[in-house]
Amino acid sequence: MSIATPTRSDHDIKTEVQDELEWTPELDAAGVGVAVGDGVVSLSGEVDNYSARIAAKRAALRVRGVTAIVDNVSVHPSSSSSLTETDIAKEVEYALRWAGNVPDAVKAEIRGHDVILTGQVTWDFQRQAAQRAVQHLTGVHFVNNLIALTPRVSVSDTKERIRNAITRNAQLDANTINVAVSDNQVTLTGTVRSWAEKQEAERAAWASSHVSGVHDQIVVQIS
Repeated sequence: MSIATPTRSDHDIKTEVQDELEWTPELDAAGVGVAVGDGVVSLSGEVDNYSARIAAKRAALRVRGVTAIVDNVSVHPSSSSSLTETDIAKEVEYALRWAGNVPDAVKAEIRGHDVILTGQVTWDFQRQAAQRAVQHLTGVHFVNNLIALTPRVSVSDTKERIRNAITRNAQLDANTINVAVSDNQVTLTGTVRSWAEKQEAERAAWASSHVSGVHDQIVVQIS
């Protein structure tokens, strides 16, 4: 006879998210507020830099029972930055050019302290690499990633290949994840046990050379 694991309460999740924020050295947890409703965590407050905002979101997603994040944290440096748009542009350009997995086609526009990434790349991992290259730079408060993928050729076995990749993945239960393909667009549905598994399934879909869009509708379900 199997014993069902009780659903975690919002109070328990909130307590553990707060503990995880305190445990994260990249940020001052005192500036981040936490509210939880039906497993959805809302983060609010102010942090000194964009890196801390990212760290807060990742910390919350590490907690068991968290199904989604609403990120309302804002970036307000404790001291006024002397960096101009030109200074930030030079930093960003240098970071992009020195990142070995970011193609030269990626361009950046600076508006105040916000970075807008544009261009066209072959793989989603290159798009993500471009964002990682600039999001921790001094003076950057937000990154808007508008990089597109090159057009894909549709093939008949895309669904089967993605299903096989999910089945091979030791972190995933392929029996709970559904894959639908229309042209070059993939829709993932079903349930997983954690946000990390949801992201892992999405990565498996993006690894296909015939996919130009992934719509991740998988639900994090805690039994």
